Amino acid sequence: MSENKKKMDIFRLIDRIEGDKVIWIIVFMLIMISIVTISSSTPLLALMNKSTRGAIIHEQVIISLLGLGIIMFFYTFVKKIGVLRFFSKLGFLFSFIMLSLLAIRVNTPFVRALRVNDAVRTLSIFGFQLHVFEFTKVLMIMYLAWAIQAYNEGRMRLADRMVRWGWKFMAKNGYRLILYIFLPMVVVCLLTLLGGVSSTLFVALVMTVTIMIGGIKFKYIMGLAAFGAGLFIGCIGIYRISDGKVFGRIGTAIERLSMAKENPEEELVRLVKEGKRNTKEFKEAEGRVKQPISAKVAVSEGGIFGKGPGGSTQRYVVPIMFEDYMFSFIVEEYGILGALLVIILYGSLLARGTILVRNSSNTFTKTAIAGLVVMISGQALMHMFINVDLGPLTGQTLPMISHGKASFIAFSMAFGIILAVSRMVKKKMDKEVEDATPLLSSGDHVQDSLNDLDQLESLNNIEDQIDEQEPSEEV
Repeated sequence: MSENKKKMDIFRLIDRIEGDKVIWIIVFMLIMISIVTISSSTPLLALMNKSTRGAIIHEQVIISLLGLGIIMFFYTFVKKIGVLRFFSKLGFLFSFIMLSLLAIRVNTPFVRALRVNDAVRTLSIFGFQLHVFEFTKVLMIMYLAWAIQAYNEGRMRLADRMVRWGWKFMAKNGYRLILYIFLPMVVVCLLTLLGGVSSTLFVALVMTVTIMIGGIKFKYIMGLAAFGAGLFIGCIGIYRISDGKVFGRIGTAIERLSMAKENPEEELVRLVKEGKRNTKEFKEAEGRVKQPISAKVAVSEGGIFGKGPGGSTQRYVVPIMFEDYMFSFIVEEYGILGALLVIILYGSLLARGTILVRNSSNTFTKTAIAGLVVMISGQALMHMFINVDLGPLTGQTLPMISHGKASFIAFSMAFGIILAVSRMVKKKMDKEVEDATPLLSSGDHVQDSLNDLDQLESLNNIEDQIDEQEPSEEV
């Protein structure tokens, strides 16, 4: 009896969870996969940090609990769309400040720009490392959702003030579109380009998809794309003129593209034949090809069921297996079945997001949810493609699974917003069902209608009996 009662209590607890329960399940599944895979994929990280895998697991559990706390914060306290919309309009401001601090290489006792993997993408704020690009994606999606609704409804205070100041051209919708949407997108992309080309392209793609979903006309988006392409060509020119001192990551992107076109093993074979095995040139060439080759080996050796937990061999070869090559690691240890589970989770997120968007009547929530879901599932898809050698390395991690404190927190924010909105959407749907006028308004009306039918049938029977008793007339 007590066991049945416990089961009932669990079901009641699950039933009390508001919002989309499928997305809740996806979140918990991704977190559990993250803890399991990171505990097994980080022996090199433990050596580099002079730590132990037990300490890394403990750290990941703490980060997971912190992420759940952030999700619960948004889910619990964001009860009105207006609150979310108010803070969303500050998204571009926060993104601009963080990216600008990276651009100027800020170096103060409390805030410092850190160079990680030959790129400046991280801010150290009071000792906590913040991966700026991950937060920028979330903040800009929320900002664009707010800006699109403000543009559609004509609520643009800054533009109205500029008109009163004498800038009459700001009364036209085209200039307002540029000021509120296109200009912030261009500024963010230029600042992001200082730290990475692939990150810039992904941020630009996510923002473009977001404004498309928000209803911005296709001809305007094509104009923005043409302007962006021209601007990128100009940045390549600046890179050439400055001899790689400005927009230096463009050179890294060109190198990776050339590696993707050529066979990287040929260079190593050539250096061995020339007797340069112990030279610096050979070590650099080996370092460039070791990780992608080892990732392909991990995928090819996984098979259907994988090598089992702790059976990976490539985790001792690839230094960042737990970040950029996490999907390869999952395939190696858990096989195609484990990979399918991960794919199903991200695919289910995309499907549930579509349902939420379809049931949202508010432009802001539609755009925000669609943008966040596309960002998470799109980054996961890009990560998987690269891990199976369908594109050059971009440094995009597997959301909520790969190792990384800042990225985990950023994606937790995204999931928290999605779940908070899903609860609001569910309440709206439930209220519409409750307020809807039923086809049969009450039981009394039903009974009255049935009584009327009975009386009509009785009258018909009486008339039939009278007809049978009357004699027929002879002709």
